Amino acid sequence: MNVAVRPSALIYVQHLLGVGHLARISRIAAALVARGVHVIMVRGGTPVTGFDVPGSEMIQLDPVHADPGALNQLVGDDGLPFDKSRQATRRDFLLGIVAARRPDIVVIEAFPFGRRAMRFELLPLLDQARSHGVKIIASSVRDILQENTKPGRAEETAELIERCFDLVLVHGDEKTTPLHASFPLAARIAANTIYTGIVGPEPIAEAVQEHAVIVSAGGGAVGTKLLLSAVEARPLTSFADKPWLVVTGPNMNPMARAFLLGHARPGLDVRTFVPDLPARLAGARLSISQAGYNTVAELLAARCRSVLIPFEQGGETEQLTRAQHIASRGLAICLREADLSPQTLAMAIERAEGGIEASIPVVLDGAQRTADVLLSHLDKAGRRSSKKTAASLSILAKH
Repeated sequence: MNVAVRPSALIYVQHLLGVGHLARISRIAAALVARGVHVIMVRGGTPVTGFDVPGSEMIQLDPVHADPGALNQLVGDDGLPFDKSRQATRRDFLLGIVAARRPDIVVIEAFPFGRRAMRFELLPLLDQARSHGVKIIASSVRDILQENTKPGRAEETAELIERCFDLVLVHGDEKTTPLHASFPLAARIAANTIYTGIVGPEPIAEAVQEHAVIVSAGGGAVGTKLLLSAVEARPLTSFADKPWLVVTGPNMNPMARAFLLGHARPGLDVRTFVPDLPARLAGARLSISQAGYNTVAELLAARCRSVLIPFEQGGETEQLTRAQHIASRGLAICLREADLSPQTLAMAIERAEGGIEASIPVVLDGAQRTADVLLSHLDKAGRRSSKKTAASLSILAKH
């Protein structure tokens, strides 16, 4: 009696500042689990609650994150630099996971388009994966990449894709946000590229109508000014007597979070995290947030009017591009971070409430499509392997 072997997938995700990468890849992991795949989630950032994937195996690496004051610097959770000794220890642990689990599929979030700071372990991981018989290696990337003008960077990325990856899974819509808009050599890797649509939340079964306005900033590590400005803008708006929810995020500076918690009062609810944010957005009249991938996906799913204040520190361009794209279609108000104040935010709130659309027809089942693509390519890889094996046996028989 033949027993079907359960396929396995190792998913690597490293969140350095926010939690967007972790949220998106967790949805993809859940879709794979639902299809019977044994998922090994390898997470490298600071542990965050609310992103567990039931049915998966979760492995936490020695946590590392970006220094908010110097985004290109890696530090451990103890605040100390993540030096070469710590890097080597973490790399060896990661390679040991691949050697022990021998997955059929490896999915790496962002790399090589991003997460270059993790090359110390990801390049060895790619070599290890091939040597241990991994059938499919995929890069999982959002729809809009961070602009990078360093000479030779795009060429190096394309070369890595061609040499090490079978698939580039772009979680967006080719018609509205094609990869070439933010990656100049997209045509060179087109044969490897598949668009999955947006990886959005699960369909919202029922809206939670508790708050009129919801203010959030992802993980919160770089959202202090946004949240504080929103609290100060509240009395200046037509929503002054309506209930507001402020979600600080788990990574907000403790002093800033304590300050905001001290402002909590009837009508102004301040929380660190809410697990049902999409349902709450669906029941709200307005959202005030940054413009990260997952935030915008949740807003589109909830059909919630919004004011977007994109994160632009350290030369970041991805959120600004996304916010301007959404605003150009009449779906949000974009307020630049440099222009943010309680007064300008109050004016943006009034404009959003009175003059923008609240919904757009968009495909949000990118997690399910990603799982289907991976399993389809795994099946094709298995058939190719079987044909090679059969051909080899035929040749041996003749000799």
